[in-house]
Amino acid sequence: MLQRTSNIDKLNVMVLSYSSIIQLGDSCIINALSRALAVQREAEIFFGNEGNFPAYTVFYKPIPLPPINETVSFLPHNPNPMIKVKHIDIIGISASSILHVGNSRNVSMEARVKHIRQELPFGHEQDIK
Repeated sequence: MLQRTSNIDKLNVMVLSYSSIIQLGDSCIINALSRALAVQREAEIFFGNEGNFPAYTVFYKPIPLPPINETVSFLPHNPNPMIKVKHIDIIGISASSILHVGNSRNVSMEARVKHIRQELPFGHEQDIK
């Protein structure tokens, strides 16, 4: 793998959360995975069985990846073996995301989110007051 020096003058990241990475410099393998169950309810009612990831196929169903049949050939020419960055300013990095300055050989990232919206039956809005 090509090796270069990563030079960053200033890096400002306010928030880094939920399986996220800041990688400065080269990496061989990056694997990032995030799973989230987002429930939005009109009323604060809890049934006790929330958060059962295996109940939803979105979390374990295979992701179809198309085959790569193209042949790629290139001749790299890097007269300066340095990656130079003056300033990076980021508000937030979240949900299996990566800020990477450098070279990578293999990168695999996956984020799966199941959104559920539960509303009260029509006419029952006054029951929650």
